[in-house]
Amino acid sequence: MASGLTRGPAVYAISRRIGFYVLTAIAAVTITFFIPRVIPGNPVESVLSHAQGQIITRQTLHALQLQFGSNTTEGLWGQYVHFWSNLLHGNLGVSTSNGMVPVAAVIRGALPWTVGLVGTATVISFILGTLLGILVAWRRGSWLDTLLPATTFFQAAPYFFLAFLAIDLFAIKLGWFPPERAYGQLDFPAFNWTYISDVLDHAILPALTIVVASAAGWIIGMRNVMITTMDEDYVLIGQAKGLPKRRVVWYAARNAILPSISGFSLAIGFVVSGALLTEIVFSYPGLGFLMLTAVQDADFALLQGIFLVITLGVLVANLAADFVYVFLDPRTRQEA
Repeated sequence: MASGLTRGPAVYAISRRIGFYVLTAIAAVTITFFIPRVIPGNPVESVLSHAQGQIITRQTLHALQLQFGSNTTEGLWGQYVHFWSNLLHGNLGVSTSNGMVPVAAVIRGALPWTVGLVGTATVISFILGTLLGILVAWRRGSWLDTLLPATTFFQAAPYFFLAFLAIDLFAIKLGWFPPERAYGQLDFPAFNWTYISDVLDHAILPALTIVVASAAGWIIGMRNVMITTMDEDYVLIGQAKGLPKRRVVWYAARNAILPSISGFSLAIGFVVSGALLTEIVFSYPGLGFLMLTAVQDADFALLQGIFLVITLGVLVANLAADFVYVFLDPRTRQEA
């Protein structure tokens, strides 16, 4: 009976959040539809001016006009319905900066590199920073407190400065890691151990710079919340009853980590946007570098596709965080 009472509010809370995120996704798609129609100038002419030397067929021109609502007799509602139809079929238009290749294919080519590099580095940074934050709070007043100024320095320093220092030291002077790209210049990609090890070798240095630059935020945030939680009544009572220190720290950490989960969900959501500076400095073929190229070449269709992927990525990550919150924190079920 108690299980049913608990499951009811939890299901209601999750259903309400799913409805909210569905409405948000519809709003994001609608904004994406209207952006090229409200900006000054003719987006189709701008796209064609950057597509010099490429063959533009009549069908491609008509598709661009329909996509951006330029020189078309179809009404706004018809364009909106057509936009949704294309979106649901995975048709995001063609990328003029990539030789009229479908936008979906261009994004599919860049997304695994970004998720693999930035996603893995973000997860490692979160886990490492959270564990170190718990340890520093548990052993406050010890030599571990000296970690905070050092990690804060790396977070405060401009990222490109750290990246160039890492390249100069570990890639050029020591020769431990490749300085750029995602795999060897002369490699022919094939899914075998040689190729996988080459990709991992190229990813270590940029991933390391991301972890070093972002770990301080997780350490300081978790430490501060953990110190506050350690002074709560239930923790003090547990200590007074003689519970083992590690068990008390476990209970405190389980509650103290809740605010970090919100920050982690946002960080994971923005993983799909790529680490722009990382991908520029290391010439890494991810979504961040692709977005920069799209802006420089006025590739509106590609920008629309990247914007949608980033938006949906953030929404999915936040929805997953809400699921975790509902099951970890009983107060969210009671509020529902």
